[in-house]
Amino acid sequence: MLDDRAKLLLKTLVERYIAEGQPVGSRTLSRASGLDLSPATIRNVMSDLEGLGLIASPHTSAGRVPTARGYRLFVDTMLTAQREQFAAPSLAPDQPQKVIANAANLLSSLSQFVGVVMAPRRPSVFRQIEFLRLSERRLLVIIVSPDGDVQNRVIFPEADYSQSQLVEASNYINANYAGLSIEQVRDRLQSEMEQLRGEIAALMQAAVKVSSEVLTQAQEEVVIAGERNLLSVSDFSSDMGHLRRAFDLFEQKAQLMRLLDVSSQADGVRIFIGGESQIVPFDDLSIVSANYEVDGQVVGTLGVIGPTRMPYDRMIQIVDITSKLVTNALSHRK
Repeated sequence: MLDDRAKLLLKTLVERYIAEGQPVGSRTLSRASGLDLSPATIRNVMSDLEGLGLIASPHTSAGRVPTARGYRLFVDTMLTAQREQFAAPSLAPDQPQKVIANAANLLSSLSQFVGVVMAPRRPSVFRQIEFLRLSERRLLVIIVSPDGDVQNRVIFPEADYSQSQLVEASNYINANYAGLSIEQVRDRLQSEMEQLRGEIAALMQAAVKVSSEVLTQAQEEVVIAGERNLLSVSDFSSDMGHLRRAFDLFEQKAQLMRLLDVSSQADGVRIFIGGESQIVPFDDLSIVSANYEVDGQVVGTLGVIGPTRMPYDRMIQIVDITSKLVTNALSHRK
């Protein structure tokens, strides 16, 4: 256990390093901490903290910098986030996709880092399906979800259909299957195939296949905004290797999905500090995340990705406020 003096010096060191990005020396700590201690005494405490793996001494400087373990102790026991009034606009509940995109941009603009939002998890249900004949054996399938999201896909059926046949088929499908999950539609279709006319059965099969693909893809979407902000972060701009690893993470959306999925298993704002676990495999990246809800049910996760040296108190507020904005926008839709 650290005594109060060591805790204060560690807290001061982390705060100074976050603010300035430079290794913190004993003289700076002596002034900033307000403790009436000699530089020699402070150096002894720093040596103890280094022995505990909470700080490290870069070989190019006499000062110290926090380690992942030091950041974790700071975040868990010393961080006191003061509520600020951010000029955060409300998110208009127009369409869920727009809300999600706006949320990612809001996170990015407020934090000046990278905003990331995992699209809501929803049952694979459609409200309406329409077919539009584009040309011979080339159809546009229009799928409308219960939330009003519209997805389009072009399909190439084996047979050619007139527009009147397509209208008849879509009317039948919408009257008999709308509101059911794709899995329920697939089960019913298997038992009703013999009763359906040939063109309707074929179009039903095509609709089920493309709807399943579209709705599954929609649920796996991760929206990212502000990647270019990292170009102006000194921690990355001075080391192209760091920057390249960060951009690799954004391209590997499956890895981001897994990371956000872990975040969704806990309440409140969570902080993942790079290098302390396999969740964030890069020493120089940290993630601050929180869940958002729709009508009381957790459906997704959002967060800010930035350098390990980030102002965590401000990031916590930004993520917390944005999660509430998204929850309100998606839960009060007309």
